Amino acid sequence: MAKGAGSPGKAIRDAWERCRRLPAGERLFSWALGRMVPYSGSIGAVVRELAPGRARVELADRRRVRNHLDSIHAVALMNLAELSTGLALNTSLPDDARAILVRLTIEYVKKARGTLTSECALAPIASSERREVEVAAEIRDASREVVARAAALWLVGPAGASGRGDRTDAK
Repeated sequence: MAKGAGSPGKAIRDAWERCRRLPAGERLFSWALGRMVPYSGSIGAVVRELAPGRARVELADRRRVRNHLDSIHAVALMNLAELSTGLALNTSLPDDARAILVRLTIEYVKKARGTLTSECALAPIASSERREVEVAAEIRDASREVVARAAALWLVGPAGASGRGDRTDAK
């Protein structure tokens, strides 16, 4: 996956298609993604499904993502939600678009323990026109109970556009 200011969507889609066919391809893709986006990679999540506008990302329960209450840390859940919404959105963008997160909210429904899965889906984005897109994610435990719900607000715009990419640039 190439790093840069252009549109990451095509690079993500291409890397996924190459990796997913290999033995341990999901882990290889997830490791490479974590190298590209180090903070997101810090939780060690594994991408299990990825298609334009759809992502399913899994987080194993282990000591490094736990809190003092013997459950998965709230910020690890937030990171998992941001990762899944970002993957779903970026893979849905046209090749001349990019996105930046401008807001992320989360509702913690119950203590999170065991393997967790964050899923989200949205309709493909048709153009690189500047606008805000909200992407919802649900995080479920192994028994399929919802442990958290997140809403990520992403600013979509043309790749290579000048400016910082903040919300004031969209007006």
